[in-house]
Amino acid sequence: MRNPRLSSPAIYARLRQMILEAELEPGVRVTETELATQFRVSRTPIREALHRLEVDGLLEIRAKQGCFIRPVDVDKIENYYAVRIALETMAIELACTHMPVEALKKLVATWSPENLPPAGSDISDIKKAEEAFHVTLAEHSGNSVLADYLREVNDHIRVVRRLAFLDEQTVAETFRDHFEICQLLLERNVNGARAAMVTHIRKSQDMARRVTLSQLQHRGARLEAQGAATKNR
Repeated sequence: MRNPRLSSPAIYARLRQMILEAELEPGVRVTETELATQFRVSRTPIREALHRLEVDGLLEIRAKQGCFIRPVDVDKIENYYAVRIALETMAIELACTHMPVEALKKLVATWSPENLPPAGSDISDIKKAEEAFHVTLAEHSGNSVLADYLREVNDHIRVVRRLAFLDEQTVAETFRDHFEICQLLLERNVNGARAAMVTHIRKSQDMARRVTLSQLQHRGARLEAQGAATKNR
């Protein structure tokens, strides 16, 4: 049964979220027919949503082949991380002066290692909270433009951040790092907080780099297999 209430903008918003949250992984092929079935709508709103996503640079539409989710670009990811470090360094320096003690204590309580989720827990909410932690610091920097720019950078690197956030060790390290940063901010230790933040982001960048290279290797293997299959037909 078709759902006439699901509009093209709503489908666009949901697909955009799926791409940014890595529910649709880089390089994956999708088709209008498959998506129309999934969303229980006609192909028209799907087509409109896909064209908007192509304009956003989130996917590529290939004639007679379908749509392919934007592959990971190694150089761009590295560049975005460089910008992220610059923005978050500034955010830390400003938050050290402007962020209220009560707001910092709230973050300390949230990210205390004592609050680590039990082994085997669903960490999807923690992935979102991890990004929100950094945005919160930027929001308390006293510079709203800084926070907006950080959100924009996050949109471009969210896929690799989420793909790299895989295991309990990563979760435990994130809690320890966030807790340490907040403690240093409470002490108004700007140099220590800045150094801790840069180290923390470098860890994320290293994991993102490994995920990126893995994605490229898998993509190369898929293309090679597709080429071999075509040749043998």
